[in-house]
Amino acid sequence: MGMIDKDLRKLADKEKARILQGFFKTGKGQYGEGDVFWGISVPDLRKIARESRGMVFEGIEKYLKSGVHEKRLLALLILIEKYKRTDYDGGRRVLFNFYLANSKSVNNWDLVDLSAPNIVGDYLLNKKDRRVLVRLAKSENLWERRIGIIATFTFIRNGEFDDALRISKILLKDSHDLIHKAVGWMLREIGKRDLEIEESFLKIHYRDMPRTMLRYAIEKFDEDKRKRYLKGEV
Repeated sequence: MGMIDKDLRKLADKEKARILQGFFKTGKGQYGEGDVFWGISVPDLRKIARESRGMVFEGIEKYLKSGVHEKRLLALLILIEKYKRTDYDGGRRVLFNFYLANSKSVNNWDLVDLSAPNIVGDYLLNKKDRRVLVRLAKSENLWERRIGIIATFTFIRNGEFDDALRISKILLKDSHDLIHKAVGWMLREIGKRDLEIEESFLKIHYRDMPRTMLRYAIEKFDEDKRKRYLKGEV
């Protein structure tokens, strides 16, 4: 791990870090308050992750607990590399459970969006019991709620929409903008594959949705239809 830390420090870019600190809202009272960036590119982190996929859970957990954003991102990339190379259910279950046990360290939207579909969604894809998604969606922790909805992206890509709609309904009255965007995004992804199903959901719920959620959900609609939804005339 000492060599990995040295490699990370060599790749650090102070100007890029400054930009990222602003982009990911790390100021006082913002969702990423206190998060520290070193300014390392994702392609560079992916390369290190491929080379470090043999890292044991103790090392991964240490990186997940780090205050440095790129270290947590690297830990998740390593976990995904391990998951992709594990072809039996027992091994994947261990990785899935490890991820959930450390979910509060997956604490920015890019970390969630990278990992939730690739680990949580993929593991649950062939499972009948997906109640963990409901638990996550009802969590007091913002990032666990986002994991709950973004994990359903894997199901959507495989033509399964019920869980995404179920979790979307749970999160309709959520107070956070990052959840509004995530739910709207998943509804839009459903619409790309089956517009009738998305609109069936929207016609029941769109008047109760936060504006941002609705705007994300109808982003790909034609202009006239978008205006009717935004005016409440559907």
